[in-house]
Amino acid sequence: MSNIPTITAFYRRIHMNKIGFDNDKYLQMQSEKILERIDVFGGKLYLEFGGKLFDDYHASRVLPGFKPDSKVKMLLQLKDKVEIVIAISADDIERSKRRGDYGITYDQDIMRLIDAFREIGLYVGSVVITCYRPNFATDSFQKHLKSLGIKVYRHYPIADYPANIPLIVSEDGYGKNDYIETTRSLVVVTAPGPGSGKMATCLSQLYHEHERRIKAGYAKFETFPIWNLPLKHPVNIAYEAATTDLNDVNMIDPFHLEAYGITAISYNRDIEIFPVLNTILDRILEKSPYQSPTDMGVNMVGFCITDEETVCRAAEQEVIRRYYKTQCAQKQGLAEKAEVYKLELLMNTLDISPKCRPVVDAALKRAEATDGPAAALQLHDGRIVTGKTSSVLGASAALLLNSLKELGGINHDMHLISPIVIEPIQTLKLKHMGNSNPRLHTDEILIALSICATTNPVAELAAQQLSKLRGCEAHSTVILSRVDENVFQKLGINITCEPRYQSKKLYHK
Repeated sequence: MSNIPTITAFYRRIHMNKIGFDNDKYLQMQSEKILERIDVFGGKLYLEFGGKLFDDYHASRVLPGFKPDSKVKMLLQLKDKVEIVIAISADDIERSKRRGDYGITYDQDIMRLIDAFREIGLYVGSVVITCYRPNFATDSFQKHLKSLGIKVYRHYPIADYPANIPLIVSEDGYGKNDYIETTRSLVVVTAPGPGSGKMATCLSQLYHEHERRIKAGYAKFETFPIWNLPLKHPVNIAYEAATTDLNDVNMIDPFHLEAYGITAISYNRDIEIFPVLNTILDRILEKSPYQSPTDMGVNMVGFCITDEETVCRAAEQEVIRRYYKTQCAQKQGLAEKAEVYKLELLMNTLDISPKCRPVVDAALKRAEATDGPAAALQLHDGRIVTGKTSSVLGASAALLLNSLKELGGINHDMHLISPIVIEPIQTLKLKHMGNSNPRLHTDEILIALSICATTNPVAELAAQQLSKLRGCEAHSTVILSRVDENVFQKLGINITCEPRYQSKKLYHK
């Protein structure tokens, strides 16, 4: 691309803390839309909630101004009407499926979600185990939940699902599932991850409610793709980049276009399942209220964008971050090469490249100059700070200290941490913890800085700058250890890495 140098300079000048989304407007519009949908169905709605309810950092990155907990805050506005049902597939319990972000199994995440909902005052009514088949892991999990006083229901596999609609909508299909007792008008069905059976849970409940002559309806909440943005809008492209492992593809909703003559954006899985879903709704409700997958949704995000350019640039950066993340996953055997190729195509679609991420070039140049691993971080005002590997510090730890010095206006030649603090940590690592690397990781250097801050005013000044790192961009020339990766994540720094290890060993911690 001939315009890459110009683009690189352009991204270098961007102020990363610029807002492009009205979060307050979103909270109001979204809650009003859901209440409106409840009324349409006569007072009860099963809302399939896709994506992350807590900590939606993808949305906050591509829509600057969107708060990571916005969806939870929106539900809190409807607190007295909301009941949470959490779905988990028996297959995922048996296979000990893990979340990629937290590294915990889906059944462990059920506990985390229940705790999180309860802490903020949202009512969790029950857990439903979908695709239930007797096995030791699933039955043990159910027993454990019941011992904690949590209601548990079972939904069973249905032969030829979802093609055999007469069987599905019958006593031998949904009729065999446990009826989940709910008490509130908005039943939010969520799950630890995709493929947990959220939609099937909602439809099964509709069947049982209809059998009991209770008016109820179904709707779907998905933040992305944003239906009223263009197909190739950077925000929608960023959604494809985030779901390469699921092979999701954004598409124009053909049903919506035919019914209303309006172009709306959906994605392949929703479009493929819509004829089946609509037929099921026809059988349960006698007449489906929906003409298209877009009709099913209640998402109002697209109406709350206030700065188009800011949002577009943020989404482009997310695509590049996903490219690096997938490259590293492929290096670690956790992703397929085809996923990397797809991300390259998405970058070409947006006419961007990794060079549009300023910290990449800065980190690579520092690594070349020092002949070792290096890292770079871009502050919110555009300044770029780098860190190199030394005998005492890893590149990531050096980067954090240098960034704090820059933010605090502290001379870079000044030592923030006394050797009398560093040496005992190194001794502990080498002599007692079985480590061969004396260099301090990011967590160790931050603890050491905190200790020094109690007696050293300059170290205290540096430590006070930590909150200013949230939302900054960073890049490492090697794949980080899990420890360093977790520290960057907790500090809110968007870190990417070159897809290579520091050493040629086969085993990497």
